[in-house]
Parts: sequence; structure tokens; C-alpha cells
Amino acid sequence: MDKKICIAIDAMGGENAPKKNIEGINLFYKKNQNHNDFFFNIFGDKDKINSELKKYNISNNCFKIFHTSSIVSDDETPITAVKTSKNSSMWNCVYSQVKSESDISLSAGNTGVLLVISRMILKTINGVSKPALAGLWPNMNGMNIVLDLGANIECDEKNLIEFSEMGSALHKSLFPKEKTNVALLNVGSEEIKGTETIKRAYTKLKEISKNGDFIFNGYIEGNKITEGINNVIVTDGFTGNIALKTAEGTAKFITDNLKISLKENILSKFSLLFSYFSLKKFKEKLDPRKFNGAIFLGLNGPVVKSHGSTDSVGFHHSIDLCYNIVKGNLMSQIKDNLSHLNDNKI
Repeated sequence: MDKKICIAIDAMGGENAPKKNIEGINLFYKKNQNHNDFFFNIFGDKDKINSELKKYNISNNCFKIFHTSSIVSDDETPITAVKTSKNSSMWNCVYSQVKSESDISLSAGNTGVLLVISRMILKTINGVSKPALAGLWPNMNGMNIVLDLGANIECDEKNLIEFSEMGSALHKSLFPKEKTNVALLNVGSEEIKGTETIKRAYTKLKEISKNGDFIFNGYIEGNKITEGINNVIVTDGFTGNIALKTAEGTAKFITDNLKISLKENILSKFSLLFSYFSLKKFKEKLDPRKFNGAIFLGLNGPVVKSHGSTDSVGFHHSIDLCYNIVKGNLMSQIKDNLSHLNDNKI
């Protein structure tokens, strides 16, 4: 029998943990139990975890609990957490990859601490100058990979080139049937636009893309991200984080105002009956829980960060993301792509 995909879960990370974390595991289990190709290493308070597991009919052959005595709080700083977190669920969740017990780690805990701990434990891949935070972003044709989303405020052209290779590897691992089209986020689509850093990255990516890892389409403006022509959008962490938060706020603004408009009077409520299924489809497409999970790229092991405030449905989708990342051989894809940078002496 083939080796099972082993996902390490920080059961104590995020709001309403471990309740929503275990419920998310159950949702994934019910959806995939016939596959019999996955296993969970669950880290946290054993009594609390068992109390939640009793609510569900998850096979004992699908998980193992590792008791940990401490939790990384949301207000803890990376500096203090590094000194005190070695007995925490988060630390041990990530460290299980070093011990070859897990293929990937998932936590909904403190983002800054998780990034620092992951980098300390797993180390960066040889040749990678900075790891990046990548996320899924819906477009008209499917899904974008957008990076960096905030791990690196300042980036040079080497970082942007590495992000392009790692982002394209992630896209290929998740969507193997699609062509990978990379673009640099910029203030305009013309070659003369942008900073000197992004111009140098543009020139080098045009040459590097000839190795076939991806199709490079030059620059993309923010209002074109969701069109779906490009599916890997590369930028620095400062710009990427602002773009992400702006998109999240805009989506919430649209859905909130739509709800208000549809409840304003009897006529609008009546019209809701005729547009119910269309509105339901619209809501599902913009449901942020479906895109929950940011991926740390550039480390010697994949780590996924679930949104701390998501519910069990969102956490289930982040588990699904972990499963597909390992199934798509992300680490092999990344190392293969990065080897071409060495060939090009970037």
C-alpha cells in the first residue's frame, strides 16, 4: 500500500480551539474516508482533544494524539515565543516534519510566531534568500496564487524571481491540468512602469521563463488580478498584504450591502425568491472559507497557516489544501523549479 499523506494539526491554534479544529478534521474525514490515504498527527491538550473527538465517528486508524503542555497565545511576540514554545502544540506540530512523522503542518495560531518557528525548525531551502507567504485568490476562470502576502516587506529582484518559481510550483501542484501564467503586480502594464527592482525582475523573468516552468506575461495591474488570464501574481509582501486586505474588505462591502438592499422593502424581499439560486452561487464563490490557508514557501517542508477566526468549514478547507499540496508533490516541484535558477546563475 502507498504511504499515507500525514498532516500535522496544531489543535490548540486559533479561536474556538480545539472545537473547530477537530470538527474541521471530521468534515474532511467524512468527505475523504473512502480514500484511506491520509493520517493526522494531532498536537495539543489530550483531554480536550479526546473530548471533542468523542462527538464524531472518526476511525482510530486515522489519527494519533501527541499531548503538549502549552499554547502559543495570539498576543505573544515571536521573540518571547521562541524561548518558551518548545512544549507548545505549534512547535511540535512543525517539528514533527523534522522527525519525519508528518508531511505538512497546519496551524491557525499566531502568524508571526508560526513563521519564525517554521523558519527556525525547517530552515530555508538551499538557495532561497527569503521564504514567502502565498495564498489562494479566486478569479473568473478558477484560482490565483498570490505571493508574497506579508512575510517580506522589502524585496529585491532575486526575491521576486524566487517567488515566481515557487509560486508556479505551487500552482502546478494544486492545478496540474492548467497552464501556469506568471505576472508581476505593478502600477501599469508598460515595460517602463514601476521601480528599478521590478524592472530588473521583469527582464530576468523574460529570460528565465524560456526554461518552461511557466509562461511569463509581464506586468499586471491590481484591477486585472481577478480576470484569470494570469494565475500566479508576484509582488513584495508590503504590496501583497495591502492588496489582499483591500480585496477582502471590498468583497465584504459588496456582500453586506447586497444583504441590506435585498431586505429594504417588500418588493426587494419578493425579488429574492426569483434570484435565490443565483445569489447563493454568488455567495459561495466569494465565501472566504473556501480559500482559507496561506502557504509558507521556501522552507524544507510545507507549512499552512489557517485564518485564526475561521470556523470548522474554513479549517476543513485548509486541511483539504494540505492534502492536495502533499499529493501534488509541492516540495519536489519547488526544488525542480529552483534548480533552473542555478542553471541560469540568478
